[in-house]
Amino acid sequence: MLGAGIVSEVFDFRGQGLPRFDFALCTDRPGRVRTDVGLPLVVEHGLDRLASADLVIALPWNDFRTPPAPAVLDALNAAHGRGALVAAHCVGAFALAAAGLLDGRRATTHWRFAGLLAERHPDVTVDPDALYVDEGSVATGAGAAAGFDLCLHLLRREYGATTANAIARDLVLPSHRDGGQAQYLATPVPEDSQDERLSEVLAWAREHLDEPLPVAELARRALMSRRSFARRFAASTGTTPHAWLLGLRLSRAEELLETTDLPVEEIAHAVGFGSAAVLRAQFVRRRGVPPRSYRRSFTRTPTA
Repeated sequence: MLGAGIVSEVFDFRGQGLPRFDFALCTDRPGRVRTDVGLPLVVEHGLDRLASADLVIALPWNDFRTPPAPAVLDALNAAHGRGALVAAHCVGAFALAAAGLLDGRRATTHWRFAGLLAERHPDVTVDPDALYVDEGSVATGAGAAAGFDLCLHLLRREYGATTANAIARDLVLPSHRDGGQAQYLATPVPEDSQDERLSEVLAWAREHLDEPLPVAELARRALMSRRSFARRFAASTGTTPHAWLLGLRLSRAEELLETTDLPVEEIAHAVGFGSAAVLRAQFVRRRGVPPRSYRRSFTRTPTA
């Protein structure tokens, strides 16, 4: 039920200049489907609905240790073969693996079942720590709430950061989470005065991306030593200060490329990269395209 709720919320129609998705749930046996919370879900569409879908997401199901019906595997392969993007949330990755769509690719699933996926499908490179893995025509996401991370990533990839951020804001979610599943496995760090100071420093950093923001300065503002700050930062965010800042700067650059006509050089300075050359190098490395190509693909008209 959680998986169905996640995808239906993300791809719901919101208006306000956002894309309108033709969303539908389908199954090999339409009708009443009993969910894991005991509530029945009426699924009207059969597998023929996949024949026209641009995006197919395999949701988790209780009996995932048993391969899906051959008709389901055939439908997934047919969708992928005609060019649809095929994705999976949580243990839905077992369906894609059974269809052979993950062979020779990286994939993830819920950390609890990553070992089982790797054992059953040795041709799949399973990453138990990733929140999602994008292999182009196939994508997989981790368990539970990480379904939001996968869906928002797919929106960002196809429609740009502005659309993904707007939908994330409507859902009261972060548009992008840094780190991986590993940060959610240990006991959460208790909230204390250091965590409060860290939150204040991160909020300050978001407002000063045009500045260098060395770790020493962030640690000073948090009233910590550099080593203590790095340790606390990793425990709270699952990543390093450098990686966090890099992701934040790239996301802000995406927004400015989409919503303004500022020159790339000016955007580079505004987000703290210093020059257009540095921004371009990081953009190509992390996003796969140069900033100007990204702008042509995802330009949005600013609204008042």
